[in-house]
Amino acid sequence: MPFPFFIFKIKEISMYKKGILLKVTLIVLTSYFLILSLVEAQNFLAPLLTAFIMALIILPFVQKLEKKLSRSFAALIGTIVLFIFSLGIVLLISLQVQNFVKDLPQIKEKMEPKIEQLKSYATQNTFLSEDDFKSSKQDESVLNSSLESNKTAGYLTSITAFIGNYLLCFIYIYFLLCYRRKFKRFLIRIFPDEKEDQVRVILQKSISVAPQYMIGKLILMGILAVLYAIGLGISGIDNFILISLLASLLTLIPYIGNIIGILIAIALGYVTSGEISVLIGIIATFSIAQFVESYILEPYVVGDRVDLHPFVVILVVVIGNMMWGVIGMVIAIPLMAIISVVFLHIPLLRPYGILLSNNKFDENDS
Repeated sequence: MPFPFFIFKIKEISMYKKGILLKVTLIVLTSYFLILSLVEAQNFLAPLLTAFIMALIILPFVQKLEKKLSRSFAALIGTIVLFIFSLGIVLLISLQVQNFVKDLPQIKEKMEPKIEQLKSYATQNTFLSEDDFKSSKQDESVLNSSLESNKTAGYLTSITAFIGNYLLCFIYIYFLLCYRRKFKRFLIRIFPDEKEDQVRVILQKSISVAPQYMIGKLILMGILAVLYAIGLGISGIDNFILISLLASLLTLIPYIGNIIGILIAIALGYVTSGEISVLIGIIATFSIAQFVESYILEPYVVGDRVDLHPFVVILVVVIGNMMWGVIGMVIAIPLMAIISVVFLHIPLLRPYGILLSNNKFDENDS
């Protein structure tokens, strides 16, 4: 190989590596600033995207109503149905929480001997002493007294923000349902005419992903709530309805929700009673329910409605939690499923869609 040609090849390889490094750097920086922007825009985007997902869920029902009613009236009825359903869940959980609060003094009384046993075990088998527990208790009382004055204002602020976002979410739902065709025409017209068929296919498949997934999840949650209630009730847990509802709702958060659910059941069931039979009942209930969910309900009720790789699901749930907390974990999966559908139907972005998807693609698959 001639020496000048060798030097040229080295320069070509060096330029190629610099190009890759530049692309990776741009992707990292873009992702970083995008996440920062989304975190800052949480108060605006979280209710809007939640309303978007909920509007997609109720859309098939609204489309059936539109055959007999006007579009605006059908959208209003769909929004009211969603509002009543969500309000019923909130009221049911709040009633169970009130019952739990009433039993809280008895729970504390039952837990005190167990806490003392843990303290004595810690002082005998670790470097901790009774003076350490006393000093920590004094520090805790000082901290509680210093924060007591700010609790009321903090609660009022949180409740006001929640109610505001809650009502705003349903206002968004109504307008998204009522004016969805306008948004659809806008998306179609911003692309060239030769891309119209492709855009329509992407919109149709994207719209169908979220309701299929969420409806399947709601059915799954209802069945799990019944299974949890039966098992925990037989185990002798006092607040088994509250625990069953919380555990079933937490299944909206994949992997993490199931772990939190069983921890809540152990904390509110076994720790307060201290009976081994209760602990065995909790473990048996959740083991059977998880088996039924994984091998019966998930494949046949939810199925492959969300075509996402399990590793991608875990990543988006963790990122959603870091960005927007619980609401971020809940809406992360349907939003990423829609993004995956879009990527798979755009040739330039198809490699990213294949990366996100759980389906196997042939090497020659276009």
